Amino acid sequence: MDIKASDVKALRDSTGAGLSDCKKALVESNGDLAAAEKLLKEKGLAAMAKRTDRTAAEGRIVVKQDGNRIAMVEVLCETDFVANNEDFIAVAEKAAEVTLEKKASGVLPEHVALIETILVKFRENMSVKRAVYVEVPAGSVASTYVHHDKKIGALVVVKGSEADSVKEFAHVCCLHLASFKPDYVSKDQVPQSYIDEQTEIFKAQMAEDPAMAKKPENVKEGILKGKISKLVASNCFMEQGYLDNEKITVTQALAEAGKACNATLSFDNVILYVLGK
Repeated sequence: MDIKASDVKALRDSTGAGLSDCKKALVESNGDLAAAEKLLKEKGLAAMAKRTDRTAAEGRIVVKQDGNRIAMVEVLCETDFVANNEDFIAVAEKAAEVTLEKKASGVLPEHVALIETILVKFRENMSVKRAVYVEVPAGSVASTYVHHDKKIGALVVVKGSEADSVKEFAHVCCLHLASFKPDYVSKDQVPQSYIDEQTEIFKAQMAEDPAMAKKPENVKEGILKGKISKLVASNCFMEQGYLDNEKITVTQALAEAGKACNATLSFDNVILYVLGK
């Protein structure tokens, strides 16, 4: 069958697929552009299904804000080549816009549909891994931060005052999250299973230490509790040493920020995205 070069170009422009793939799809579809586009899309979906076991550790984090509404999404792919491609970037940006428009957290059908539009071109394991939507309450401030490599994103909402000093505090908290990457916001979020696992590890380490064998059981128990407490604190945002002054914790810095503007402050939202984590 004679396939027009203009039809191949049109199909390539609409799908991003290679010239040979476009021509084959047109041949199989008897020159029907719409049918060929559908065929390429189906092949792209099939290719992705075969690649779901391949690690998607690249991608980008995008934040969009409109007034008091904020969206943050994480979109994954397999290679940094794709992560830096303008079409992939456009889809990631649009995914954040969708979250903002729909006012909903979580991966939406619209996100899946967006990914499908670029499957034919890239043929990688790609997905919107997570998405969050936040509305900043009245009398609160918000700050967001995305690292220059687009692999870390932070969102912090502080409730209680709209003072400029509180805005600066929220900004530093975003930088703190990006720098220290805590797994938990506060101690009460730490799973007991994690504490139990780390307790066993410390017990084994102490058992191998000759100096520990000479210590009374109550002393060893105190040391063990101290180790666990220190470990948990180091991995909890509220308990970590504050970025701008590590002599005080983030909790203490929050209290000081409130005292400075004569307000009682609290964290309304603390969200950290680390790509692939």
